[in-house]
Amino acid sequence: MDDTERRALRRAASGPRPIGAYAAGALDASARARGFATTTLLSEWPAIVGAELAQFTMPDRVVWPRRREDGEAASPPKGRRGEGAILMLRVEGPRAIEVQHRSGQILERVNFYFGYRAVAEMRILQAPVTRKPKRPPAPELAIDPDALPPSASIEDRGLRTALLRLGSVARGKLTSA
Repeated sequence: MDDTERRALRRAASGPRPIGAYAAGALDASARARGFATTTLLSEWPAIVGAELAQFTMPDRVVWPRRREDGEAASPPKGRRGEGAILMLRVEGPRAIEVQHRSGQILERVNFYFGYRAVAEMRILQAPVTRKPKRPPAPELAIDPDALPPSASIEDRGLRTALLRLGSVARGKLTSA
C-alpha cells in the first residue's frame, strides 16, 4: 500500500466533513495573503467589537512584524512598536473620528479575542465598508386547496398542511398570498 492509498483510507475513516470546513480552508489562503491567520477575525468581527461598530468598520488586513532568519523579531523601524501586529481597519469616512476615539477599546477587544497582545497598533483606512444586503423575508405563501384529492382523509392537521404544501409545489401552483 503506497502513501496516497493510506491518506485516502485515513480520509475515508474520518467520516464526512461539513462543507464549511472546505470553505474555510479555501478562504484561509486568501485571508493569509491579507495577514489574517484565519478567517475567524473577519467572520466574528461583529461579536468582537459589537454590532454597532461592526456596521461601519471592517478589518482590512493585519501587518505582522518581520522576523529575522533566527526566528527573533527584527528591530522595528523608527517610530514603530515592535511587540505586535498592526491592524488596518476599514472605516466609512464620517465615522473615522469616532473610531479613532474608540481605538483603545477596539484594540483591547481584539487582543481579548486572540487571548494575548497580538495587535499593538491600529491604523484607519477611510474606505467604504461593503456588507452583503440582508435577504428580505420570504413571502407568505398561499396553498392550493385542490392539491390533495377530496378522498384524502388525513386527520392530523399538521400532516395535511404539509401534504397540501407539497402538492401545491409539485403542481406548480404555490403562489404568494
